[in-house]
Amino acid sequence: MEDSHEMLTFHPMEGDKPTNPKDIVGVRKAPMSTVPATVLAEIGVAMLEGASKYGRHNYRVVGVRGSVYYDGVMRHLMAWWEGEDIDADSGMSHVTKAITSLVVLRDAMMQGKFTDDRPPRAAPFYPALNAGASDIIDRYADRNPVHYTISFQGLLA
Repeated sequence: MEDSHEMLTFHPMEGDKPTNPKDIVGVRKAPMSTVPATVLAEIGVAMLEGASKYGRHNYRVVGVRGSVYYDGVMRHLMAWWEGEDIDADSGMSHVTKAITSLVVLRDAMMQGKFTDDRPPRAAPFYPALNAGASDIIDRYADRNPVHYTISFQGLLA
């Protein structure tokens, strides 16, 4: 793995057989049981759509440009955020389409088939923005405004 991060620690489950050598070795390998099968199945269908349109595993051969996948992910997430659950072109969830785009992007990165066309690195900007957001929350802490959400919209109908 290229990213350095702390791994989860798994403790024996009730009923584990601590004397079984396969259990002792198996629990230390990359766990697939932590990934929801439902989401993987949706990704499989989305990948089938991509294979049908562009050729199976094309991204591993011809590679991908970062900006193309960033743009696609952002379009799907913004459409979902604005209340459009299903992508009209595919009939699939915008969230699934975004995840699938990220899967392809990450695989291309891992396989050395990623063209990094991101802009030059920006100076850190989130610390100042986060401090400003915190100040706004503190400034209006005595207020209790109504926050209008998609569920609220249904009450007006």
